[in-house]
Amino acid sequence: MLNKFKNIDAKSKVLVKNTVMLYILQFSTYLFSFLTVPYQSRILGPEIYGVLGVAVAVMTYFQLFMDFGFLLSATEDISKNRDDKQYICRKITSIAVIKAFFAVISFAVMAMLCAFVPKFSEYRVLYFVYLAAYAVNSFLPDYIYRGLEQMTAVTVRTVIIKLFFCVMIFVVMHNKDEYMAVPLLLLIGNVGAVLGAYLHLFKVLHFRFAKVTLNQLLSDFKRSSFFFYSRIASTVYSATNTVLLGLVDKTGIVTGYYTSADKIVTTAKNGLSPISDSLYPYMVKNRDFKPAKKLLKFFMPIIIAGCIIVGIFAKPVCIFVFGSEYAGTANILRAFLPAIAAVLPSYIFGFPVMGALGISKYANISIFVGTAIHIAGLSILLLTGNFSAVTLAGMTSVSEVSILAYRMFIVYKNRGLIKGDAEQ
Repeated sequence: MLNKFKNIDAKSKVLVKNTVMLYILQFSTYLFSFLTVPYQSRILGPEIYGVLGVAVAVMTYFQLFMDFGFLLSATEDISKNRDDKQYICRKITSIAVIKAFFAVISFAVMAMLCAFVPKFSEYRVLYFVYLAAYAVNSFLPDYIYRGLEQMTAVTVRTVIIKLFFCVMIFVVMHNKDEYMAVPLLLLIGNVGAVLGAYLHLFKVLHFRFAKVTLNQLLSDFKRSSFFFYSRIASTVYSATNTVLLGLVDKTGIVTGYYTSADKIVTTAKNGLSPISDSLYPYMVKNRDFKPAKKLLKFFMPIIIAGCIIVGIFAKPVCIFVFGSEYAGTANILRAFLPAIAAVLPSYIFGFPVMGALGISKYANISIFVGTAIHIAGLSILLLTGNFSAVTLAGMTSVSEVSILAYRMFIVYKNRGLIKGDAEQ
Protein backbone atom coordinates (compact mmCIF):
# COMPACT_ATOMS: atom_id res chain seq x y z
CA MET A 1 0.00 0.00 0.00
CA LEU A 2 2.82 2.37 0.93
CA ASN A 3 4.65 1.51 -2.27
CA LYS A 4 1.58 2.38 -4.32
CA PHE A 5 1.35 5.76 -2.60
CA LYS A 6 5.05 6.42 -3.30
CA ASN A 7 4.48 5.82 -6.99
CA ILE A 8 1.76 8.48 -7.21
CA ASP A 9 2.89 11.67 -8.90
CA ALA A 10 3.36 14.83 -6.84
CA LYS A 11 0.13 16.47 -8.05
CA SER A 12 -1.97 13.48 -7.05
CA LYS A 13 -0.23 13.28 -3.67
CA VAL A 14 -1.27 16.85 -2.94
CA LEU A 15 -4.85 16.03 -3.94
CA VAL A 16 -4.89 12.90 -1.78
CA LYS A 17 -3.37 14.74 1.19
CA ASN A 18 -5.84 17.59 1.03
CA THR A 19 -8.79 15.23 0.60
CA VAL A 20 -7.61 13.26 3.66
CA MET A 21 -7.24 16.50 5.66
CA LEU A 22 -10.71 17.63 4.68
CA TYR A 23 -12.15 14.26 5.65
CA ILE A 24 -10.41 14.38 9.01
CA LEU A 25 -12.07 17.75 9.37
CA GLN A 26 -15.47 16.36 8.45
CA PHE A 27 -15.03 13.29 10.65
CA SER A 28 -14.41 15.60 13.59
CA THR A 29 -17.57 17.49 12.65
CA TYR A 30 -19.51 14.21 12.63
CA LEU A 31 -18.01 13.12 15.93
CA PHE A 32 -18.66 16.35 17.78
CA SER A 33 -22.14 16.73 16.24
CA PHE A 34 -22.91 13.15 17.27
CA LEU A 35 -22.02 14.13 20.83
CA THR A 36 -23.59 17.61 21.03
CA VAL A 37 -26.68 17.63 18.76
CA PRO A 38 -28.57 14.85 20.62
CA TYR A 39 -27.67 16.55 23.91
CA GLN A 40 -28.84 19.98 22.70
CA SER A 41 -32.08 18.65 21.18
CA ARG A 42 -32.99 16.80 24.39
CA ILE A 43 -32.03 19.61 26.79
CA LEU A 44 -33.68 22.39 24.79
CA GLY A 45 -36.73 20.53 23.47
CA PRO A 46 -38.31 21.01 19.99
CA GLU A 47 -39.56 24.57 20.70
CA ILE A 48 -36.27 26.19 21.81
CA TYR A 49 -34.28 24.01 19.41
CA GLY A 50 -36.51 25.41 16.67
CA VAL A 51 -35.78 28.98 17.88
CA LEU A 52 -32.06 28.32 17.53
CA GLY A 53 -32.68 26.73 14.13
CA VAL A 54 -34.47 29.84 12.86
CA ALA A 55 -31.68 32.07 14.24
CA VAL A 56 -29.02 29.99 12.46
CA ALA A 57 -31.07 30.13 9.25
CA VAL A 58 -31.25 33.94 9.50
CA MET A 59 -27.50 34.05 10.12
CA THR A 60 -27.02 32.16 6.88
CA TYR A 61 -28.10 35.30 5.02
CA PHE A 62 -25.57 37.45 6.85
CA GLN A 63 -22.85 34.83 6.43
CA LEU A 64 -23.63 34.74 2.74
CA PHE A 65 -23.40 38.53 2.50
CA MET A 66 -20.15 38.82 4.47
CA ASP A 67 -18.50 35.97 2.59
CA PHE A 68 -19.69 37.46 -0.73
CA GLY A 69 -18.57 34.43 -2.72
CA PHE A 70 -14.89 34.98 -1.88
CA LEU A 71 -14.41 31.35 -0.79
CA LEU A 72 -14.95 30.38 -4.44
CA SER A 73 -13.60 33.36 -6.39
CA ALA A 74 -10.53 33.95 -4.20
CA THR A 75 -9.71 30.23 -4.03
CA GLU A 76 -9.57 30.17 -7.82
CA ASP A 77 -7.50 33.38 -7.93
CA ILE A 78 -4.99 32.13 -5.35
CA SER A 79 -4.72 28.77 -7.12
CA LYS A 80 -3.77 30.50 -10.36
CA ASN A 81 -1.36 33.00 -8.71
CA ARG A 82 0.08 30.92 -5.88
CA ASP A 83 3.68 31.88 -6.72
CA ASP A 84 2.99 35.64 -6.60
CA LYS A 85 3.39 36.55 -2.92
CA GLN A 86 2.57 40.24 -3.40
CA TYR A 87 -0.61 39.32 -5.26
CA ILE A 88 -1.72 37.12 -2.35
CA CYS A 89 -0.88 39.83 0.23
CA ARG A 90 -2.97 42.38 -1.65
CA LYS A 91 -5.80 39.85 -1.98
CA ILE A 92 -5.79 39.17 1.79
CA THR A 93 -5.96 42.90 2.56
CA SER A 94 -8.60 43.70 -0.03
CA ILE A 95 -10.94 40.93 1.09
CA ALA A 96 -10.49 41.83 4.79
CA VAL A 97 -11.41 45.49 4.10
CA ILE A 98 -14.48 44.52 2.08
CA LYS A 99 -15.65 42.07 4.75
CA ALA A 100 -15.21 44.66 7.52
CA PHE A 101 -17.46 47.02 5.56
CA PHE A 102 -20.03 44.26 5.05
CA ALA A 103 -19.95 43.38 8.77
CA VAL A 104 -20.88 46.96 9.71
CA ILE A 105 -23.80 46.88 7.27
CA SER A 106 -24.92 43.52 8.68
CA PHE A 107 -25.14 44.83 12.26
CA ALA A 108 -27.14 47.85 11.05
CA VAL A 109 -29.61 45.57 9.24
CA MET A 110 -29.89 43.31 12.30
CA ALA A 111 -30.72 46.31 14.47
CA MET A 112 -33.53 47.27 12.08
CA LEU A 113 -34.92 43.72 12.06
CA CYS A 114 -34.98 43.58 15.86
CA ALA A 115 -36.73 46.97 15.94
CA PHE A 116 -39.54 46.04 13.54
CA VAL A 117 -39.98 42.22 13.62
CA PRO A 118 -41.52 40.93 16.91
CA LYS A 119 -40.02 37.42 16.70
CA PHE A 120 -36.55 38.94 16.24
CA SER A 121 -37.10 41.49 19.00
CA GLU A 122 -38.04 38.77 21.50
CA TYR A 123 -34.67 37.07 21.04
CA ARG A 124 -32.58 40.13 20.07
CA VAL A 125 -29.63 39.23 22.32
CA LEU A 126 -29.52 35.74 20.79
CA TYR A 127 -29.50 37.19 17.27
CA PHE A 128 -26.79 39.78 17.98
CA VAL A 129 -24.47 37.26 19.65
CA TYR A 130 -24.98 34.84 16.76
CA LEU A 131 -24.26 37.67 14.29
CA ALA A 132 -21.06 38.59 16.13
CA ALA A 133 -19.95 34.95 15.93
CA TYR A 134 -20.68 34.75 12.20
CA ALA A 135 -19.07 38.15 11.52
CA VAL A 136 -15.84 37.03 13.20
CA ASN A 137 -15.95 33.73 11.32
CA SER A 138 -16.24 35.55 7.98
CA PHE A 139 -12.66 36.83 8.42
CA LEU A 140 -11.17 33.31 8.33
CA PRO A 141 -8.74 33.25 5.37
CA ASP A 142 -9.60 29.68 4.34
CA TYR A 143 -9.57 30.69 0.67
CA ILE A 144 -5.78 31.11 1.00
CA TYR A 145 -5.26 27.57 2.25
CA ARG A 146 -7.65 26.10 -0.30
CA GLY A 147 -5.99 27.96 -3.15
CA LEU A 148 -2.52 26.89 -1.98
CA GLU A 149 -3.80 23.34 -1.37
CA GLN A 150 -2.54 23.46 2.23
CA MET A 151 -5.48 22.17 4.23
CA THR A 152 -3.54 20.79 7.21
CA ALA A 153 -3.56 24.13 9.06
CA VAL A 154 -7.31 24.55 8.50
CA THR A 155 -8.00 21.04 9.75
CA VAL A 156 -5.91 21.33 12.92
CA ARG A 157 -7.37 24.72 13.82
CA THR A 158 -10.98 23.69 13.19
CA VAL A 159 -10.70 20.42 15.12
CA ILE A 160 -9.36 22.30 18.16
CA ILE A 161 -12.21 24.81 18.05
CA LYS A 162 -14.86 22.12 17.64
CA LEU A 163 -13.38 20.16 20.55
CA PHE A 164 -13.58 23.30 22.69
CA PHE A 165 -17.23 23.86 21.74
CA CYS A 166 -18.12 20.21 22.36
CA VAL A 167 -16.59 20.09 25.84
CA MET A 168 -17.96 23.45 26.95
CA ILE A 169 -21.55 22.68 25.85
CA PHE A 170 -21.66 19.84 28.36
CA VAL A 171 -20.02 21.99 31.03
CA VAL A 172 -22.21 25.12 30.85
CA MET A 173 -25.61 24.08 29.40
CA HIS A 174 -27.87 21.97 31.63
CA ASN A 175 -31.41 23.24 30.93
CA LYS A 176 -33.34 25.06 28.19
CA ASP A 177 -32.94 28.44 29.92
CA GLU A 178 -29.21 28.27 29.19
CA TYR A 179 -29.64 28.24 25.39
CA MET A 180 -27.47 31.37 25.07
CA ALA A 181 -24.47 29.13 25.74
CA VAL A 182 -24.64 27.91 22.12
CA PRO A 183 -24.01 31.26 20.35
CA LEU A 184 -21.64 32.50 23.09
CA LEU A 185 -19.39 29.45 22.81
CA LEU A 186 -19.52 29.73 19.02
CA LEU A 187 -18.35 33.36 19.28
CA ILE A 188 -15.48 32.51 21.64
CA GLY A 189 -14.37 29.63 19.43
CA ASN A 190 -14.49 31.74 16.25
CA VAL A 191 -12.43 34.53 17.84
CA GLY A 192 -9.76 31.97 18.75
CA ALA A 193 -9.89 30.46 15.24
CA VAL A 194 -9.42 33.82 13.48
CA LEU A 195 -6.55 34.89 15.74
CA GLY A 196 -4.83 31.51 15.24
CA ALA A 197 -5.35 31.60 11.46
CA TYR A 198 -3.79 35.04 10.98
CA LEU A 199 -0.95 34.23 13.35
CA HIS A 200 -0.12 31.20 11.18
CA LEU A 201 -0.61 33.22 8.01
CA PHE A 202 1.82 35.94 9.09
CA LYS A 203 4.37 34.05 11.20
CA VAL A 204 4.60 30.71 9.34
CA LEU A 205 3.59 31.47 5.75
CA HIS A 206 5.09 34.99 5.95
CA PHE A 207 2.22 36.84 4.34
CA ARG A 208 1.24 40.33 5.49
CA PHE A 209 -1.28 43.06 4.92
CA ALA A 210 -0.40 45.26 1.95
CA LYS A 211 -1.48 48.61 0.60
CA VAL A 212 -4.47 48.33 -1.71
CA THR A 213 -6.17 50.85 -3.95
CA LEU A 214 -9.84 51.63 -4.34
CA ASN A 215 -9.64 50.16 -7.85
CA GLN A 216 -8.47 46.82 -6.46
CA LEU A 217 -11.27 46.80 -3.87
CA LEU A 218 -13.80 47.45 -6.62
CA SER A 219 -12.16 44.85 -8.86
CA ASP A 220 -12.31 42.13 -6.16
CA PHE A 221 -15.88 43.14 -5.37
CA LYS A 222 -16.91 42.85 -9.01
CA ARG A 223 -14.96 39.61 -9.50
CA SER A 224 -16.80 37.88 -6.68
CA SER A 225 -20.24 39.40 -7.23
CA PHE A 226 -21.47 36.71 -9.64
CA PHE A 227 -20.51 34.00 -7.15
CA PHE A 228 -22.39 35.98 -4.51
CA TYR A 229 -25.52 36.21 -6.64
CA SER A 230 -25.55 32.46 -7.16
CA ARG A 231 -25.14 31.91 -3.41
CA ILE A 232 -28.09 34.22 -2.78
CA ALA A 233 -30.14 32.06 -5.08
CA SER A 234 -29.15 28.85 -3.29
CA THR A 235 -30.15 30.37 0.04
CA VAL A 236 -33.74 30.69 -1.18
CA TYR A 237 -34.27 26.96 -0.86
CA SER A 238 -32.08 26.39 2.19
CA ALA A 239 -32.19 29.00 4.93
CA THR A 240 -35.36 30.63 3.65
CA ASN A 241 -37.25 27.38 4.17
CA THR A 242 -36.52 27.40 7.89
CA VAL A 243 -37.18 31.14 8.28
CA LEU A 244 -40.51 30.91 6.42
CA LEU A 245 -41.61 27.89 8.43
CA GLY A 246 -40.58 29.63 11.65
CA LEU A 247 -42.76 32.64 10.82
CA VAL A 248 -45.91 30.57 10.17
CA ASP A 249 -45.37 27.91 12.85
CA LYS A 250 -47.09 29.28 16.00
CA THR A 251 -45.79 26.65 18.42
CA GLY A 252 -42.29 26.29 16.96
CA ILE A 253 -42.46 22.51 17.35
CA VAL A 254 -42.81 21.73 13.63
CA THR A 255 -39.89 24.09 12.98
CA GLY A 256 -37.92 22.04 15.47
CA TYR A 257 -38.77 18.88 13.52
CA TYR A 258 -37.75 20.51 10.24
CA THR A 259 -34.53 21.89 11.74
CA SER A 260 -33.63 18.41 13.00
CA ALA A 261 -34.20 16.77 9.60
CA ASP A 262 -32.30 19.58 7.90
CA LYS A 263 -29.44 18.99 10.34
CA ILE A 264 -29.09 15.42 9.01
CA VAL A 265 -29.18 16.71 5.42
CA THR A 266 -26.55 19.33 6.22
CA THR A 267 -24.36 16.71 7.86
CA ALA A 268 -24.59 14.56 4.74
CA LYS A 269 -23.70 17.54 2.54
CA ASN A 270 -20.77 18.44 4.75
CA GLY A 271 -19.59 14.84 4.62
CA LEU A 272 -19.40 15.00 0.83
CA SER A 273 -18.13 18.57 0.40
CA PRO A 274 -14.43 17.69 1.10
CA ILE A 275 -14.38 15.78 -2.18
CA SER A 276 -15.49 18.85 -4.11
CA ASP A 277 -13.36 21.24 -2.05
CA SER A 278 -10.15 19.31 -2.73
CA LEU A 279 -10.99 18.64 -6.38
CA TYR A 280 -11.78 22.28 -7.18
CA PRO A 281 -8.27 23.84 -6.99
CA TYR A 282 -6.67 20.61 -8.25
CA MET A 283 -8.83 20.39 -11.38
CA VAL A 284 -8.63 24.12 -12.14
CA LYS A 285 -4.84 23.87 -12.10
CA ASN A 286 -4.32 20.46 -13.74
CA ARG A 287 -7.48 19.85 -15.84
CA ASP A 288 -7.40 16.18 -14.87
CA PHE A 289 -10.93 14.67 -14.96
CA LYS A 290 -10.06 11.07 -14.03
CA PRO A 291 -10.39 11.54 -10.23
CA ALA A 292 -13.92 12.93 -10.66
CA LYS A 293 -15.03 9.89 -12.68
CA LYS A 294 -13.51 7.43 -10.20
CA LEU A 295 -15.08 9.14 -7.20
CA LEU A 296 -18.57 9.08 -8.72
CA LYS A 297 -18.28 5.38 -9.61
CA PHE A 298 -17.13 4.51 -6.09
CA PHE A 299 -19.39 6.66 -3.91
CA MET A 300 -22.75 6.80 -5.72
CA PRO A 301 -23.77 3.15 -5.07
CA ILE A 302 -22.93 3.67 -1.37
CA ILE A 303 -24.90 6.92 -1.16
CA ILE A 304 -27.98 5.49 -2.87
CA ALA A 305 -27.95 2.39 -0.66
CA GLY A 306 -27.59 4.62 2.42
CA CYS A 307 -30.57 6.76 1.38
CA ILE A 308 -32.75 3.66 0.90
CA ILE A 309 -31.82 2.33 4.36
CA VAL A 310 -32.45 5.69 6.05
CA GLY A 311 -35.81 5.96 4.24
CA ILE A 312 -36.90 2.58 5.62
CA PHE A 313 -35.72 3.27 9.18
CA ALA A 314 -36.30 7.05 9.29
CA LYS A 315 -38.39 7.09 12.47
CA PRO A 316 -36.02 5.06 14.68
CA VAL A 317 -33.08 7.02 13.25
CA CYS A 318 -34.68 10.34 14.26
CA ILE A 319 -35.62 9.07 17.72
CA PHE A 320 -32.12 7.69 18.27
CA VAL A 321 -30.38 10.91 17.18
CA PHE A 322 -32.67 13.60 18.58
CA GLY A 323 -34.85 11.90 21.21
CA SER A 324 -38.38 10.48 21.52
CA GLU A 325 -39.97 13.94 21.09
CA TYR A 326 -38.71 14.05 17.48
CA ALA A 327 -40.61 11.08 15.99
CA GLY A 328 -42.47 13.62 13.81
CA THR A 329 -39.22 14.35 11.98
CA ALA A 330 -39.26 11.00 10.08
CA ASN A 331 -41.44 11.92 7.07
CA ILE A 332 -39.63 15.25 6.67
CA LEU A 333 -36.33 13.38 6.52
CA ARG A 334 -37.72 10.96 3.91
CA ALA A 335 -38.73 13.92 1.71
CA PHE A 336 -35.15 15.22 1.92
CA LEU A 337 -33.50 11.97 0.74
CA PRO A 338 -33.48 12.71 -3.04
CA ALA A 339 -31.62 15.94 -2.24
CA ILE A 340 -28.99 13.96 -0.33
CA ALA A 341 -28.56 11.52 -3.23
CA ALA A 342 -28.01 14.43 -5.64
CA VAL A 343 -25.40 16.23 -3.53
CA LEU A 344 -22.15 14.51 -4.59
CA PRO A 345 -22.68 14.46 -8.38
CA SER A 346 -24.00 18.02 -8.20
CA TYR A 347 -20.89 19.13 -6.31
CA ILE A 348 -18.52 17.40 -8.75
CA PHE A 349 -20.30 18.50 -11.94
CA GLY A 350 -20.33 22.02 -10.48
CA PHE A 351 -17.20 24.06 -9.84
CA PRO A 352 -14.58 21.26 -10.03
CA VAL A 353 -15.59 20.04 -13.51
CA MET A 354 -17.03 23.27 -14.88
CA GLY A 355 -14.15 25.32 -13.45
CA ALA A 356 -11.64 23.04 -15.17
CA LEU A 357 -13.58 23.35 -18.44
CA GLY A 358 -13.66 27.14 -18.15
CA ILE A 359 -17.46 27.24 -17.96
CA SER A 360 -17.91 27.86 -14.20
CA LYS A 361 -20.54 30.53 -14.94
CA TYR A 362 -22.96 27.68 -15.70
CA ALA A 363 -22.48 26.32 -12.18
CA ASN A 364 -23.79 29.65 -10.92
CA ILE A 365 -26.59 29.72 -13.50
CA SER A 366 -27.71 26.26 -12.36
CA ILE A 367 -28.40 27.72 -8.91
CA PHE A 368 -30.68 30.33 -10.44
CA VAL A 369 -32.50 27.57 -12.33
CA GLY A 370 -33.00 25.58 -9.12
CA THR A 371 -34.14 28.70 -7.28
CA ALA A 372 -36.71 29.57 -9.94
CA ILE A 373 -38.13 26.06 -9.73
CA HIS A 374 -38.18 26.27 -5.92
CA ILE A 375 -40.00 29.61 -5.85
CA ALA A 376 -42.54 28.33 -8.37
CA GLY A 377 -43.06 25.20 -6.28
CA LEU A 378 -43.47 27.14 -3.03
CA SER A 379 -46.00 29.44 -4.69
CA ILE A 380 -48.06 26.45 -5.81
CA LEU A 381 -47.91 24.91 -2.32
CA LEU A 382 -49.04 28.16 -0.68
CA LEU A 383 -51.83 28.83 -3.19
CA THR A 384 -53.20 25.28 -2.98
CA GLY A 385 -52.95 25.10 0.83
CA ASN A 386 -50.45 22.24 0.72
CA PHE A 387 -47.61 24.09 2.45
CA SER A 388 -46.09 21.99 5.24
CA ALA A 389 -42.71 20.88 6.56
CA VAL A 390 -42.91 17.67 4.48
CA THR A 391 -43.86 19.39 1.21
CA LEU A 392 -41.21 22.05 1.88
CA ALA A 393 -38.56 19.34 2.20
CA GLY A 394 -39.89 17.64 -0.92
CA MET A 395 -39.67 20.88 -2.89
CA THR A 396 -36.07 21.25 -1.75
CA SER A 397 -35.32 17.80 -3.20
CA VAL A 398 -36.94 18.78 -6.50
CA SER A 399 -34.75 21.90 -6.65
CA GLU A 400 -31.54 20.02 -5.86
CA VAL A 401 -32.25 17.35 -8.49
CA SER A 402 -33.02 20.09 -11.02
CA ILE A 403 -29.65 21.71 -10.37
CA LEU A 404 -27.90 18.38 -10.90
CA ALA A 405 -29.83 17.74 -14.14
CA TYR A 406 -28.87 21.17 -15.51
CA ARG A 407 -25.19 20.71 -14.65
CA MET A 408 -25.07 17.25 -16.22
CA PHE A 409 -26.69 18.63 -19.37
CA ILE A 410 -24.15 21.47 -19.66
CA VAL A 411 -21.18 19.17 -19.07
CA TYR A 412 -22.57 16.74 -21.66
CA LYS A 413 -22.87 19.59 -24.19
CA ASN A 414 -19.23 20.51 -23.54
CA ARG A 415 -17.91 16.93 -23.39
CA GLY A 416 -15.66 17.69 -26.35
CA LEU A 417 -13.51 19.86 -24.07
CA ILE A 418 -12.92 16.88 -21.77
CA LYS A 419 -11.96 14.65 -24.71
CA GLY A 420 -9.67 17.35 -26.04
CA ASP A 421 -7.79 17.52 -22.76
CA ALA A 422 -7.48 13.74 -22.62
CA GLU A 423 -5.96 13.65 -26.11
CA GLN A 424 -3.26 16.23 -25.31
